[in-house]
Amino acid sequence: MTSATELDLTIPGISCASCAARVERALAPLTGVSDISVNPVTKRAHLRLEGAALPQIDAALSEAGYPPELTTTRLEIEGMSCSSCVGRVERALSARPDVTEAVVNLVTHSASITHAPGVSPEALAETVSAIGYPARPVIADSAPAPHDHGDEARELRRQFLLALLLTLPLFLVEMGSHLVPGLHHWVSGLIGTRALWVAEMVLTAAVLAGPGRRFFTVGLPALLRGAPEMNSLVALGSGAAFLYSAAVTIMPGIVPEGSRFVYFEAAAVIVTLILMGRWLEARAKGQAGEAIRRLIELAPDHATVLRDGEPVEVPVAELARGDLIRLAPGERVAVDGVITEGRGHIDESMLTGEPVPAVKQPGDAVTGGTVNGQAALTYQVTATGGDTALSRIVAMVEAAQATKLPVQALVDRITRVFVPAVMALAALTFLLWLGFGPGLAEAVVAAVAVLIIACPCAMGLAVPVSIMVGTGRGAELGVLFRRGDALQRLAEAETVAFDKTGTLTLGHPQLVDLWVEGIAEDEALRLAAGAETRSEHPLAAAIVRAAQDRGLTPPEAADVTAAAGLGLTARVEDQDLLIGNRAALEGAGLTLKPTLAVRAERAAAEGATPVHLAAGGRHVASFALADPERPEAAGTIRALHDLGLSTTMLSGDMPATAQAVGGRLGIDEVQGGLRPEDKLVAIRAMGERTVFVGDGINDAPALAAAGTGIAIGSGTDIAIESADAVLMSGDPSGVVRAIRLSRAVMRNIRENLFWAFAYNTALIPVAMGVLVPFGGPQLSPMLGAGAMALSSVFVVGNALRLRRAAS
Repeated sequence: MTSATELDLTIPGISCASCAARVERALAPLTGVSDISVNPVTKRAHLRLEGAALPQIDAALSEAGYPPELTTTRLEIEGMSCSSCVGRVERALSARPDVTEAVVNLVTHSASITHAPGVSPEALAETVSAIGYPARPVIADSAPAPHDHGDEARELRRQFLLALLLTLPLFLVEMGSHLVPGLHHWVSGLIGTRALWVAEMVLTAAVLAGPGRRFFTVGLPALLRGAPEMNSLVALGSGAAFLYSAAVTIMPGIVPEGSRFVYFEAAAVIVTLILMGRWLEARAKGQAGEAIRRLIELAPDHATVLRDGEPVEVPVAELARGDLIRLAPGERVAVDGVITEGRGHIDESMLTGEPVPAVKQPGDAVTGGTVNGQAALTYQVTATGGDTALSRIVAMVEAAQATKLPVQALVDRITRVFVPAVMALAALTFLLWLGFGPGLAEAVVAAVAVLIIACPCAMGLAVPVSIMVGTGRGAELGVLFRRGDALQRLAEAETVAFDKTGTLTLGHPQLVDLWVEGIAEDEALRLAAGAETRSEHPLAAAIVRAAQDRGLTPPEAADVTAAAGLGLTARVEDQDLLIGNRAALEGAGLTLKPTLAVRAERAAAEGATPVHLAAGGRHVASFALADPERPEAAGTIRALHDLGLSTTMLSGDMPATAQAVGGRLGIDEVQGGLRPEDKLVAIRAMGERTVFVGDGINDAPALAAAGTGIAIGSGTDIAIESADAVLMSGDPSGVVRAIRLSRAVMRNIRENLFWAFAYNTALIPVAMGVLVPFGGPQLSPMLGAGAMALSSVFVVGNALRLRRAAS
């Protein structure tokens, strides 16, 4: 009988009794759901589940337009060694009726679980621990830290060396005859064959009970639960070789005389080689997480905080919002904050990828982990712990590393049945060799070889380790993947569409040209700036900035009157000024100077906005204002074309302006005059293999609709929910780096999968002995253990090449 589960959900979309009724109607038809009670005041729904599960509830409520508020918990998990372990943990968590999704990552030894808010993290950890994998919740509000493979590698190294010390005498005695003929017979003659076997049995038992105990304590319980995994294969293989040899040693009469051989060295060498492989694998996985670890280590441990006006050094963990921090020259910024005193440069390259230090002055934001230049600064803390930009970056990258790519689904389906299939093949091999082979001993050896050679470690590591290294490399390059599956979609992209303003351009107008007649340039600019200081229009701000850049001081203006869509009038230094477009001057009965008008019209045709200045009733100057292209924009478009991608620009600006910008940059297709909903339609028409690059605010619908959305932002504005990836700097060339990196990651994954599948496909039949009838070799369990261990090391080592990708 199915046990009942009481479930409480918060549904934010409920705003009245009618909403509550709709929620109840959406839940009522579901089988296994009863006692439905929805409170419109608390916006909570209570229900009883008997056979139903949260994914059904979530789907029904989302379809009705009232998605529930769910919680995500991360667990750290010990003991996972292969993809079979991952599948078992995911199935155990997903079997809970209050869990919607569980994603487990073998490389980071973690799980991300989406579940009902009422479920405690401890309960989820107990579910995992109950199936043999000790788990504990990750504290949500602390700064994230990657799984420490260093401790794991050190422990595995210690166990490997101990196993090697115990195994070496066995190996030398049994296999040394290949190097020193007669060595085995000499030792047997010296102490006797039975005594030699007993000594070998004792040494092998020490290996299996000591360093090799981990395989039995995890593998045998999993086998008894009917869920065998890699440790089960090692335990069965090495255990079978040991028990058979022990029987020959202790009770030789129960074994046919022709099969009285011992394989103690095989059992010991199997464990030793696999421990070596796991040690090397743990070392390599530690290097795979190096990029994230370097990011985390950017933040210092201590900071100098002002307490009652006096500087006091305190641990960063004790800082609170509002604290004032002293920042010495060359010191790292401890946490996020805002400059309150001083002016200087801060190197933000590790977070944004920008090599040029940023100028900071009072009011400017600073980010934890960045490096101060030569100035002494003071800043006020605005975020600590898990709320800092650095912590959010690390959390975002770790979330991407935990995501499963679509290609992983194939691997999961295969590995789910792989271990039971291998055990069946081992049993078949034993029976075939027993029936058609020389004897019992050879049958045992062949079956053990099949069990050992087929461990699916490499298959389980093939995808996640590449994602881990690739997303870490992306963080170093200033490219944050919010979702790991964006790596696969980005690699398959055919078209890249850009927003114009703020993406390919700087996002604010600047004075790009100035023509005068009957007045000096600086005088025209000074007068115009005097009038425009009273205006909030972006074009006015551009004129004021241009005057300030030339060191001009704008005079005071009086009687300022603005006319929407035209311009403004003002009195400056006893002169009547009119600043505006052509229509403004003509409406005032003024005649435009032909030379100035022609130049202004030519600038307008190239995408600039002309603004005219009349002083004392005479047209004396024309300004060309434009939003300049980013310096890297043209190079970005060329690089995308070199990658075989087509480019499109979708802009809300006037079609003529958009066409002018697109023409200068070399963009294939330009669409101007688009509203946000028009961009959405255009993106959907382009298909799934389209990348859209925007500023992540006005372009949110298009970013969400595109096959892959890439948001361009600053290093402190990275939490753009609608995008799949975020460029931490404003440089659009990050798109090229992201695409090159994604292609490199997918190529690396294909290489890993080919190696893992080809290795097992080729060597399992060899281990079964298919080549023996044709005079070919029989694969020994020792060689199988070595090959299995090295396959995992190869996969991880191949993924580590991504640390230099897209550079």
